[in-house]
Amino acid sequence: MGYREIKLLKQSDKGTIYLVQEEAGEGRFVRKKLEGQHSVYSKLQSLSHPNLPKVYETVLSEDFTIVVEEYIEGTPLGSTELSEKQFLCVVGELCGVLEYLHGRGIIHRDIKPSNLMMADDGHIRLIDFDAARMPKEEQEQDTHLLGTRGYAAPEQYGFAQTDERTDIYSLGITLERLLGEDFRRRRYRKILHKCSDLDPNKRYQSVREVREAFFRKKQKRIYGCAAVCILAVVSGMALYRADVFDGGSGENMELTVLPTPEDPHWDGDTGIMLWGNVPESGYGDGVCYYWKLYRKDTAGTPEPGEEDCCAEGDMRGDNNQPDWFEMSFAPFFEENGFYYVAVAAAGDGIEHADSPYAVSDVFEYRGADAPALPVPTDLAWKIVEEEKDGISERTYWATWGNIDEYMDSDNFDVCVYDQDGNYVMNNIWTKEEILERGNGGIKIRKEFLSDRDGSYRFTVQALTSRPNEYNSSPMPDPVPEEYFSPWYSN
Repeated sequence: MGYREIKLLKQSDKGTIYLVQEEAGEGRFVRKKLEGQHSVYSKLQSLSHPNLPKVYETVLSEDFTIVVEEYIEGTPLGSTELSEKQFLCVVGELCGVLEYLHGRGIIHRDIKPSNLMMADDGHIRLIDFDAARMPKEEQEQDTHLLGTRGYAAPEQYGFAQTDERTDIYSLGITLERLLGEDFRRRRYRKILHKCSDLDPNKRYQSVREVREAFFRKKQKRIYGCAAVCILAVVSGMALYRADVFDGGSGENMELTVLPTPEDPHWDGDTGIMLWGNVPESGYGDGVCYYWKLYRKDTAGTPEPGEEDCCAEGDMRGDNNQPDWFEMSFAPFFEENGFYYVAVAAAGDGIEHADSPYAVSDVFEYRGADAPALPVPTDLAWKIVEEEKDGISERTYWATWGNIDEYMDSDNFDVCVYDQDGNYVMNNIWTKEEILERGNGGIKIRKEFLSDRDGSYRFTVQALTSRPNEYNSSPMPDPVPEEYFSPWYSN
């Protein structure tokens, strides 16, 4: 069959991709000429699945591969907001097509929102198999290290051979990105956290397990259920408990409600909010809380629901303090005034439900016009040889020179960027914690510096722990060059 090129879709050192049309017809297709042999397309040509583009032709040579496949009319996921129902439909279809591929020995290795097309028929298509492969039992790691930074599993950087669990890692990251900062994310955070564990042995071991985690109990809770809410008012905050029913079997299934935080209170002028009754269960091996910050015009009694919420989010910790949990609210104050906080323990939605909210007393913030903390200076990478289990390993530290200018309770937000300007990670430590660890900075886990040919730099912002005396150090947006450390190259 002959084709006429209509439009160049993509060109790189890996090949070219064109939108083409039949010479003797109106049909439109995608034609790829890829460097090297991509035998997986020959396998795909023999397959048929509603969530895959149809492969019509495959030509393999020693130096290149030519592929003609179905052109998908649609929109990449991530460019439009999904409702919760749409999100779960995506989960179901994506798990279905991955289970189909894995059952035929195909690992995609490049799952990300831009490779998920919402077709005009309302169903997704998983596209771009240029990085796909079929595992070989005799290999300990892949011959070609491919994937997309931010979505690729650690084993795609040569730590092990990729397998079905590699796609599960990328699936977890992709679903997390599709949810974004949406409130629904909290319902699925335990599932997504397990999908994207750095250790393949700690992830779900099959896509079927992922599907069951989302739908076996979640469906009972969200769609096949009737929720009965028992409402009460304590300290002006609405409290609830949900009884969940399986709409199919009629089996009653109730989640355990986490304990309500006790005595949330403002610790003087430190900017720290504390509360007790820390639960054993929560996010991962630690705890997670949902919080809301309210502003009042007067010092009167808190009245949640009547005042506007000026900031909200979640906070995860490692439960090092069994009796009390601490969180700094200093970054969230925008103007002088009276404030209070409502906080609840976050359930995983699988075994544990959210606790009721507890409300703090009203406290006063008066540091809007306070001076800023000094800007961290003399940013530099520090490489340290450490010995672990008798083996010497190189560690990487983000350091700065004026740490003595801060109080022990002040925090430092370190953000690392790669050579393309992409955000890689961030971490926050107090000065006291940094001094305890030595080396004058924050240790950067090496998996975040996994590109051996890459270069990295970082920024540091000092976050005040004394909001009535100081503001956090400035961090302009966009960040000017003088706020960055020198480059570190692997």
